Amino acid sequence: MTKEHFPVTPAIRVLRDNGADFTLHAYKYEEKGGTEVAARELLVDEYRVIKTLVMEDDLKRPFIILMHGNRQVSTKDLARALGVKTVQPCDPATAGKHTGYVVGGTSPFGSRKNLPVYIEETILGIPRILINAGRKGLLADMATQDLVRILSPRSVTVAR
Repeated sequence: MTKEHFPVTPAIRVLRDNGADFTLHAYKYEEKGGTEVAARELLVDEYRVIKTLVMEDDLKRPFIILMHGNRQVSTKDLARALGVKTVQPCDPATAGKHTGYVVGGTSPFGSRKNLPVYIEETILGIPRILINAGRKGLLADMATQDLVRILSPRSVTVAR
């Protein structure tokens, strides 16, 4: 039996350095396929596949929001939770400058800049999640408690 080898990304380094319990899973990435493709290819519930979204508030302050793959972020509720006028997704180039990752391969771990991280509260009730490991087509299956321990995200209720 051969063990599959993956390029080490900044996200994988952070997970290893912090003693996270994780397993890497590669899948055939499809442009604009999102978490639906990942869930289908890996035979998991899309609710467990967590997307990493890079957003900014009305003053252009960037942050990360983690959301279930099959849910959307209510920007109105998120702005209210953050106490700002508005929030919106960063354009791909801006997101890349902040994180060092390309859209489709963005991980909340190992970001170029230390960005605030918010997490949809209902994710905290899932024992294990799948989240991007810093490359298109590569997810880390990990304990949600490890994500919380490493990132210390602030929970918000903004799913729709």
